[in-house]
Amino acid sequence: MKHLHIRQAEAPDAPAIAELIADLLPFVTPAPDGAGAEQFIATMQAEALARCVGDERFHYQLGFIDDALVGAVAVRDKGHLYHLFVARAWHGQGVGRRLWQAARAAAVAAGNVNGFTVNSSLYAEPMYCRFGFVATGPRTEKDGVAYIPMRIV
Repeated sequence: MKHLHIRQAEAPDAPAIAELIADLLPFVTPAPDGAGAEQFIATMQAEALARCVGDERFHYQLGFIDDALVGAVAVRDKGHLYHLFVARAWHGQGVGRRLWQAARAAAVAAGNVNGFTVNSSLYAEPMYCRFGFVATGPRTEKDGVAYIPMRIV
């Protein structure tokens, strides 16, 4: 893999994060067009993301290769993996793992001693299992989004 540069996100990065996520929504919503997930999709728009990036409860980091945004990761409240998105062209090449490692290290440095939770998309479940997460409940569908609650200590 080419060199992945990871840095903290800033509010002006929100439109680029939103664009990255928009391309990946078919991996998250059971309906390919996102039908039924409008409330969830609204949280992925630039304005909402800018609010999250500026919120002290969230820690967003971005991954760049050759100045191109290839991934984004966010941890909320030092223990919930809120976002982990990797551009399609970079799936399976270690970008997600590197972003997760950076997010985990930052949360631990900020005081997390209780482990992490994530609501994994069905598509991302194998990746999270490789990271060491285990399911803590059954597949759940809510507001047009299907996910599996998971945890790692």
